[in-house]
Amino acid sequence: MPTDPSSPAVRPAPRAGAPRLEGRVAVVTGAGSGIGRATAARLAAEGASVVASDRDEAAARETASVIGDRALAVQADVTDADAMARLVEQAVARFGGVDVFHNNAGMAQAAKPLADVGRAEWDALIAVNLTAFFVGAQAVAPAMRERGGGSIVVTASTSAVHPRPGLSAYAAAKSGVLGLTRALALELAADRIRVNAINPVAVKTPMLQEFRLAAEDELLDKMAATIPLGSAIDAEDVAAAVAYLASDDARFVTGIALNVDGGRDL
Repeated sequence: MPTDPSSPAVRPAPRAGAPRLEGRVAVVTGAGSGIGRATAARLAAEGASVVASDRDEAAARETASVIGDRALAVQADVTDADAMARLVEQAVARFGGVDVFHNNAGMAQAAKPLADVGRAEWDALIAVNLTAFFVGAQAVAPAMRERGGGSIVVTASTSAVHPRPGLSAYAAAKSGVLGLTRALALELAADRIRVNAINPVAVKTPMLQEFRLAAEDELLDKMAATIPLGSAIDAEDVAAAVAYLASDDARFVTGIALNVDGGRDL
């Protein structure tokens, strides 16, 4: 049966062998639910200490409570440069540095024609989905440089390469994310900071309903019909991809957009 997209539960993600992120410090934005919560749990399972950040402090604390002593919950607005600087300062103060940054916080666009997208909505979608990546990278890069390198992973979207009608502002923002990913991968390579994006297709999280692409009781079936592997994906599938890109298994992987899409972009 399909997973309830509103469920806050985190499915354990066991992995054979030694943890790949032992001794490292990860910062995850949008960690209060969905992909962010699943990623925070997965990175912790891989051995990392995790700073779980969200604009909803209670949700961030709930995620941190799942992880335990190696987690710190921090409320932050990802579009605010001062707030992101403070987030990094708290990570350094608590855990000694930053090695991994998952820029995951995002904002959905309710599907609508171009003519119905107001300027305020456009500005908000660009700010949360694109400008926040720029702001976050600026904040974490110096801390990673001090550690001798690091890994930045940003949640983009298949909408950047295979957009759906009615999501013009969202697609524009996520396309910008892919461009910035490549630019930063080149710029930060000398500092051994790798920068990669992940393009998920429809993910079974509360945010999926916010796109209003179908009636709630039809949404997962409609999404699955567009995906060759036949299903919308779980947040844990994205988290597994983040863990790979954050680890030394991907030490020579930078500047890519990794599709986690069940073949949607083929």
